[in-house]
Amino acid sequence: MGMMQSAPPAASAGIVPDLLHLQPIPPRDADQVRLAIGLAFVGGGAGGLFDEVLDRAPLAASTFERGLFENDLFLSTFVTQCFVPRIEGQDVPVASKRLARILGSPPSDAGVVEFRREIIQDLIATPALRRELEKLYLLLSRFRATLEGATGVGRWDANARQIDLLQLFKDLVDMLADGFSDARSGLSRLRAFGRRVRDGEPYRSLADLLRYEKNMATLSLKVGVGADGRIHGFEIVSVEAARDNPFVTSTLRRWLVKLELLVRGFRFDDGEVMARLIDAVFDGVQDDFVAFARLITGVELYLGALGFRDRAMEAGLEVTLPTLVASDAPRVLLGLFNPLLLPVLGKKLVPCDLTLEGNETTALITGPNSGGKTRLLQSIGLAQLLAQAGLFVPARSASLALARGMVVSIVQETQADQSEGRLGMELVRIRTLFERLRPGTVVILDELCSGTNPSEGEEIFELVVRMLRKLKPHAFLTTHFLSFAATLERERRIEGLHFLQVELGRDREPTYHFVPGVAKTSLAGQTAARLGVTGEALLQLVERNVAEGG
Repeated sequence: MGMMQSAPPAASAGIVPDLLHLQPIPPRDADQVRLAIGLAFVGGGAGGLFDEVLDRAPLAASTFERGLFENDLFLSTFVTQCFVPRIEGQDVPVASKRLARILGSPPSDAGVVEFRREIIQDLIATPALRRELEKLYLLLSRFRATLEGATGVGRWDANARQIDLLQLFKDLVDMLADGFSDARSGLSRLRAFGRRVRDGEPYRSLADLLRYEKNMATLSLKVGVGADGRIHGFEIVSVEAARDNPFVTSTLRRWLVKLELLVRGFRFDDGEVMARLIDAVFDGVQDDFVAFARLITGVELYLGALGFRDRAMEAGLEVTLPTLVASDAPRVLLGLFNPLLLPVLGKKLVPCDLTLEGNETTALITGPNSGGKTRLLQSIGLAQLLAQAGLFVPARSASLALARGMVVSIVQETQADQSEGRLGMELVRIRTLFERLRPGTVVILDELCSGTNPSEGEEIFELVVRMLRKLKPHAFLTTHFLSFAATLERERRIEGLHFLQVELGRDREPTYHFVPGVAKTSLAGQTAARLGVTGEALLQLVERNVAEGG
């Protein structure tokens, strides 16, 4: 496959600030999106419709099915704990549900993957771009909070909130138009978008309205109001106007016409004139409001990736953008670590090195309990997922091939209403795997066939491994069938099967590194001793309980 070259960031894409896709994807329900933004602008809150629009925003086509791996990889936990932007030393909460959806639906188009990688590389190479993106995120957050915020009860309160929104919109446009000048990636879309909006007539009308609202023109009146609430007379005392503002003459004349109508019997609605002007200006920029609303998720993704990098560095670890290689090239992960362990205070993570031959291989992993096998599987799964998304992987250096999908089965929970025993549930697990498995998929299975006796389990285990080979996946399996694994290694009767074992130190304790071969023991006795399950320890507990009970 080699390194991919994407098209120029804005080529054939229009000037749209989509940071997730090489070719911007329009919303599925454009009318509903406009409605959501319109409702939020008029009344705030919008009954959750604003969030729903972002949650349903279309993503690039993906061959990955989230349901086949997200729970076992604790994807939501990873995003919540590790994928958090850090701005000026402070963690900034993000929409973790949406980011997990993006990570769990990596694009099948290699061009989209490379488009995202180029943005990441731009942000690393030019720290000023990261600072500008952080500033943009803070401003977008204010924009969204104001857009969703409830209005006051009065007309002028609503007007004031909408004026604030229009001012925030203008600030965003100005920031984009004047910023990101160093961008060489898809980030350049931000500057192009800002300049396109600022050069348009709707923006100029908005700017004029904002200047007008800030007393660039002043009208002094004497108004007579009767007990019935109606205007019975008025007198214009003076007008002071900025002659270069088009709202001064046209709006003032409309206002005077309005007052004439009020004198003839129409009730006076405080703030109505300004409300109509605001509505007219908003109509001109509503589509650009939608663009800003959708931009938030893309900015969060890249700042979240940088936040992940920051956390790894604080723990003395490294992350990297992997080299993307052909499917028959070796898979290499050096300094691989499990990012789910980053938030664990006081625990030093031990990275490991993993090198395997071409992607169409199966790795059988053995070793003691608590030796790091399950953590290794999670690390491999998250690394593959992040590589597919075009982001940093938890390793110092990495060479990975893009896969067509991923199936992970690590967490096997007992259900209260399950009709099968452990063996039956294991067989259902295997059947489900082959129902969903497609060629070229990454397969990660923990403790395959552990729910039955060794002789029967070994037979099923070998059947599964042989059938997997026909689909040419890159598979990682752990097992405690040590004698059987040793036999498979010795006889080499399954092509493409590789063996890894947990490395033990001089004290027979796991080092959390993995080396070729099959483990000789699961160290059950050492684990039992460490956890206080020895004959002596249990006898002491029994004697204590007898004494207390007597």
